[in-house]
Amino acid sequence: MTRPDILMPAAMPADVIAALDARFVLHRLWEQEDREAYLAAVAPRIRGLAASTLAGRLDAGWFDALPALEIVASFGVGYDRIDAAAAAARGIVVTNTPGVLDEEVADLTLGLLLATLRRLPQADRYVRDGLWPGGPFPLSPTLRGRRVGIIGLGAIGKAVARRLAGFGVPIAYHGRSRQAGVAHAYHPSAVDLAAACDVLIAVVPGGAATRHLVDAAVLAALGPDGVFINVARGSVVDQDALVAALADGTILAAGLDVFADEPHVPDALRAMDNVVLLPHVGSASHHTRAAMGRLVVDNLAAWFDTGRPLTPVAETLALIG
Repeated sequence: MTRPDILMPAAMPADVIAALDARFVLHRLWEQEDREAYLAAVAPRIRGLAASTLAGRLDAGWFDALPALEIVASFGVGYDRIDAAAAAARGIVVTNTPGVLDEEVADLTLGLLLATLRRLPQADRYVRDGLWPGGPFPLSPTLRGRRVGIIGLGAIGKAVARRLAGFGVPIAYHGRSRQAGVAHAYHPSAVDLAAACDVLIAVVPGGAATRHLVDAAVLAALGPDGVFINVARGSVVDQDALVAALADGTILAAGLDVFADEPHVPDALRAMDNVVLLPHVGSASHHTRAAMGRLVVDNLAAWFDTGRPLTPVAETLALIG
């Protein structure tokens, strides 16, 4: 039986490449000296696309250039870089990798929250810089007595809430609507949630619907003792407003795993001592990235074997009946 042709625009983990090589004819676009000429030559045969965030935005231009494309298998749970509506309009299914990274990202979120509040990176530098003999490290803020708000109580948000419950802090949330069976307090807007909390955690999907959901008004409502944690997407927060809020004391501190123009982080943020910065590593463990890779491969295999991928995104569900 002829093996389907799969295009990989940017490098993915070695085990994913090996698994796809064994099952499909895999075209490694990033290895080609003249990518434009190579793509033009193979485009009529490409039936699947295996894509990570390194592939950049996948939009109608990509889909029109690949006339035989049937499926885009995305490496990651967020797929805001993929125009899923444009894919659906052309009969192309899009899949992502939900579920397998929820616990890992939730673990990282709690670590980032504690590191931000207790100033763990700053304390580490204090020791490394030889400052401890000159006196004790300054006292830090605490999680004790705080109220935590979660923007986006999906699978990851719920995993974060389960972990926070063990710390004995009140938890509230904001989302598109109140969720049945959820005991946490619901707030109808991000501003209302921020006003009721002094820790605000963003775990909401990216995309146009959530762009700058956390803006200057939300940060002002969070207040001068407030801490903002973002493990969602850089687009969820107005980054300029966040920089200003951190600089002028509108909020106390922030822990950020995501940024507006990754991998570029503003000099102003890098210079601040009240910010903990991570290079988008929420799911970046060997264990979880391997699980994500397996799901990319399994989605492609299921599509070509049965016509039913394992984890299609909402916009393309109608295409599989």
